[in-house]
Amino acid sequence: MSAASLTLATWNINSVRLRADQVARFLREEAPDVLCLQEIKTAEASFPHDVFEALGYTHRAVHGQKGYHGVATVSRLPLREVSRHDWQDNGEARHVGVELLGAGQGVILENVYIPAGGDIPDREANPKFGQKLDFLERMTRWAGAIDRPTVIVGDFNIAPLDCDVYDHKALLKVVSHTPEEVATLGRFADAHGWVDLGRKHIPAPQRNYSWWSYRSYWREKDQGRRLDHMWASPELAVQSQGHRMAEHTRRWDQPSDHIPLITEFAL
Repeated sequence: MSAASLTLATWNINSVRLRADQVARFLREEAPDVLCLQEIKTAEASFPHDVFEALGYTHRAVHGQKGYHGVATVSRLPLREVSRHDWQDNGEARHVGVELLGAGQGVILENVYIPAGGDIPDREANPKFGQKLDFLERMTRWAGAIDRPTVIVGDFNIAPLDCDVYDHKALLKVVSHTPEEVATLGRFADAHGWVDLGRKHIPAPQRNYSWWSYRSYWREKDQGRRLDHMWASPELAVQSQGHRMAEHTRRWDQPSDHIPLITEFAL
C-alpha cells in the first residue's frame, strides 16, 4: 500500500469460524487494508483472532454475540473503535464504528448488519419487518448529524434499484425489494448525501449482484440481488478510484451466500 491509497472490503461471511479458511484465502488473494465482516455469529472471545494475526491484520474491532449476527472490522492499519450503535434497540450486535489511524487517518468506517426483516412485508403481521424499518429510521437520524468523512459498509439487506434484482416485478412484494424498504433506505441516503460507490463505479443498469440464495445458486440461475453496499460521504466518494465484486468466492466449497465487495481510494 502506498501512502496515498486505501483499500476497503466488506463481506457477510455467514459464520467467521466456519469460514475462517475462506476469509484467509480472500485476504491472501485480494489483500485489502481493511475488511469489514458481518454475520460473524460468534462472541469476541471465540473470534478466530489467530487467523487474522498470522496474516498481518493485527488491528481488530469485534462486536459479536453467540450464534447470531455480529460484526468485525479487521485491519492492517491502526484503528480505534469509536462506537457501537444499537439501532435495533434490543441489544443485538449489528454495528461497530472505527476511526482509521496511520495511512487512512481521519476516515470513519462504519460496519453494519441491517436486519433481514422476515418474510412478510407487513409491520402488523410480521414484527421483524417493522424492526427493520425502525432500525433504518434510527440510522437516518444518526446520519443527519455526521460531521466527518465517513464510509458505511455492510449487508443492508435491501436491493434499492430495479436493476439490483434479477426480476423487479416478481420481487416487489418480497422483503428486501419492497417499495417501503426502498423508500426508507432512500431517506437514509438523503440524510447525509451518501454516494453509493457500487453504482458510482458500476452504473445502473449494469449487473451488480452480491447475494444469491443457497436454494437457487446451484441451478446456475443468476437469481441475484444487490444486498451489500459501500457508501461514502461526498468528499470521500470523489476519492474512490475503483470498486469490484469478488464473485468467484460464491463458487468456493460451502461458501457464504454473499460475496465480498472491494473499493479502492486515493486519499
